[in-house]
Amino acid sequence: MDCDAFYASVEKRDDPTLADKPLIIGGGRRGVVSTACYVARIRGVRSAMPMFQALKLCPDAVIIKPRMQAYVEASKAIRAMMEEMTPAIEPLSLDEAFLDLTGTARLHGHPPAVMLARLIKQMRQELGLTGSIGLSHNKFLAKVASDLDKPHGFSVIGKAETMDFLRDRPVRLIWGVGQATQASLDKAGIHTFADLLRWDEKDLTQRFGSMGLRLHRLARGQDARRISRDAPMKSISNETTFHEDTADPELLDGHLWRMAQKVSDRAKAKGQAGRVITLKLKTHDFKTLTRRHALRDPTQMADTIYREARSLFYIVADRGPFRLLGCGISDLVAEGEADRAPDLLDPDAAKRANAERATDKIRAKFGDGAILKGRSLR
Repeated sequence: MDCDAFYASVEKRDDPTLADKPLIIGGGRRGVVSTACYVARIRGVRSAMPMFQALKLCPDAVIIKPRMQAYVEASKAIRAMMEEMTPAIEPLSLDEAFLDLTGTARLHGHPPAVMLARLIKQMRQELGLTGSIGLSHNKFLAKVASDLDKPHGFSVIGKAETMDFLRDRPVRLIWGVGQATQASLDKAGIHTFADLLRWDEKDLTQRFGSMGLRLHRLARGQDARRISRDAPMKSISNETTFHEDTADPELLDGHLWRMAQKVSDRAKAKGQAGRVITLKLKTHDFKTLTRRHALRDPTQMADTIYREARSLFYIVADRGPFRLLGCGISDLVAEGEADRAPDLLDPDAAKRANAERATDKIRAKFGDGAILKGRSLR
């Protein structure tokens, strides 16, 4: 189940005057689009698009800063509805999850399709939110099906029809096939699933490594991954792909701060912290650069995540321009183990941490846009 334009839908639910208006969730005019409602998407607005470009396409759009706490609360309410159907739930994000409904027809007296339709109806009636369903016999196909008929869609891919369904579809349907992988596949003459089927497993693996084995299996609709309930989270991260490659240090610094804040907000919402800070960059020629730094003390503070990621960025800044930027935390621990030891080399760190905690309380009470750092407007 994948919610439809989740952040924007929550905002429209909470403010009915926005119902028919194009709505963009994101930063100021120099920021980027986090998400957009379908009215704005029809005009060409997309996630990660620079705000100035989104406003050229949709000058009458209403822009709202993200309210993460409101989205977390809505996500929890949806999760409670799912729990009534099955305990086998694997969340992918706040607005998307896999559900295993194997064997539940006997319990509920109805097949999975009926129960999923009821879930969407309950979400709409009780929460004022909609979602799209993808129903199939494995995770890969369920994910593909969920994207076929958005918004408010319901698509089924049966086991017997799997090969007919996939044969003429583009390989970009495969989760994880981005522009770089697509370019490599294009060079090999692989554009559709039918093209993939002409390659044997050995040749695909020799040419594409471990990805080749995955491509061989998915081309045949095979995916043995199980639903993993409450699987331990390995990392919390955020990244964006720029509409145009950039080496502008101020623009990149602004993005880095907003990402650090999103990572921090998610870590705090989940009661977790990370020992390792990771910076990820993709250059204009699709080369991926990853830099990591292990902290002495785990953190969930946006200020610490940002400062460490910025230091890592300075090491590779001359490798730009960049098409993608991301940062995150890993080696996760409970928040009670975080930010305990004072940093003797940075005596002002404690003051900044106290200021951030105070800021969090203000944002929780009055909304994410109630108080901002100047660097977030870059």
